[in-house]
Amino acid sequence: MRLVALLSDGIDSPVAVYLMCRAGAEVILLNMDNGIFCAPESKEKVRLLAERLRLETGQELPLYTADHGNTLVAFAEKCEDNYRCILCKRSMLGSAKLFALDHGADGILMGDSLGQVASQTLSNIRSEQHGLGFPVIRPLIGLDKQEIIDMAQKIGTYEISIMRTDGCGAVPKYPMTEAGVYKTREQQERVDFDSLIRHTADSAVRTQ
Repeated sequence: MRLVALLSDGIDSPVAVYLMCRAGAEVILLNMDNGIFCAPESKEKVRLLAERLRLETGQELPLYTADHGNTLVAFAEKCEDNYRCILCKRSMLGSAKLFALDHGADGILMGDSLGQVASQTLSNIRSEQHGLGFPVIRPLIGLDKQEIIDMAQKIGTYEISIMRTDGCGAVPKYPMTEAGVYKTREQQERVDFDSLIRHTADSAVRTQ
């Protein structure tokens, strides 16, 4: 089983990678570069997390970085602010699917934990994934935050993940928590969604 992991600089996704490596999956790491919405320190944290995960898992874990900033700019200019996180996740999944198909992978790996943040309510997960037609593995889905933190501390990723950065500058003041599928689709149609996700997938370059 080969999986493409959407690796961020946070606490959750590195733990998801560790668990699926332990389960025998071959994992390719894919980090979305948020461009103007991303602090430079975030990229360094991702690099350090990838190195730590290689030590813990014994896997090669190639790290690719893709341009997601253009997509976020398009959403900021043309879509309702409160749908930006759902559209961000939806586009990341779309890009990861194309990247996975290009690299012979069988699914996408994410660090979602149900209800933990606005983009991870059940309604939002449904809207983010609707119509994807590709497996998405979420090994942390039923864990609470403390359980994830405990595991991150055990594998040595926690201290890296909590290194201070400015966070994602694209997060709106009032993110949608109960997104509808059709409303999300209507927002998506305000941009050239297919071209945006294809650009992101094609822009991915191996950085480690």
